[in-house]
Amino acid sequence: MDISVVIPLYNEEESLPELVTWIDRVMKQKELLYEIILVDDGSVDQSWEIIRQLSAQNTHIRGIRFRRNYGKSAALFCGFRAALGNVVITMDADLQDSPDEIPELYRMITQDGYDLVSGWKRKRYDPVSKTLPSKLFNATARKATGIRLHDFNCGLKAYRKQVVKSIEVYGEMHRYVPVLAQKAGFRNIGEKEVLHQERKYGTSKFGLNRFMNGFLDLLSILFIARFGKKPMHFFGTIGTLMFLLGSAAIIWLGAEKLYHVYSGSRAPLITDSPYFYIALTAMILGTQLFLAGFLGELISRSASERNNYQIEEEI
Repeated sequence: MDISVVIPLYNEEESLPELVTWIDRVMKQKELLYEIILVDDGSVDQSWEIIRQLSAQNTHIRGIRFRRNYGKSAALFCGFRAALGNVVITMDADLQDSPDEIPELYRMITQDGYDLVSGWKRKRYDPVSKTLPSKLFNATARKATGIRLHDFNCGLKAYRKQVVKSIEVYGEMHRYVPVLAQKAGFRNIGEKEVLHQERKYGTSKFGLNRFMNGFLDLLSILFIARFGKKPMHFFGTIGTLMFLLGSAAIIWLGAEKLYHVYSGSRAPLITDSPYFYIALTAMILGTQLFLAGFLGELISRSASERNNYQIEEEI
């Protein structure tokens, strides 16, 4: 099979028939073998009933339904797991992503050799309350990850099959699939400017809180990618440095006390110095951080996936 189109959705009953018809028309024009995987993320409208009808009318359509709303990352994970195509295309169900972009995305994967191609909506039909925070968010993500993409959060992306089968999308990490792919060893990541259309039906399912969540998720993924299997390198290093600094401060205060005693001058109480409490706090925190790294290392060593490595090929 050439292409799997994975579409996560939540309460998109009005747009589904039009979207599926549009994708079907594009695929037939290009004579591509395809499947459409519609992942219903716990919709409370008639979305699932419409998916049933569409699947009965078109054998290319498959459906996955969650009992409740789990979020876009969960929908993508299940869609990726079910995908059979050599190239996997993801897009939103609100008709703001154009299926006409699919053939070129497919060509970039199969002919240009990209592992992942992300869409870039240069011109967006969204309010300033969404576009301005999005620019700040993307600039931060580019700086932190080194991946030169203009729009990490664009739902329209294309993947080589091996990519989606090698990564785990969880939590709110759907924003950072390119980062997950890079950390899994897929570094040939490209970008394509795509058409962004005005929303035709319904309202946006995302609020302003997603941008704060996005920054927190970025910190999480960078930390896990670098220290997930070696937490002692992070916590142990910081803990040891803090403990040594605290110990050095205590030694300095003790030496100062001894100097006054042997010189016959009045020796101030060590506990009168604020540095004593700062040093004591540093030593306690350093010990706790070191123990946190030690416990994290024990958990990491006991994890079943501790030796789960992605092998490209064998001969």
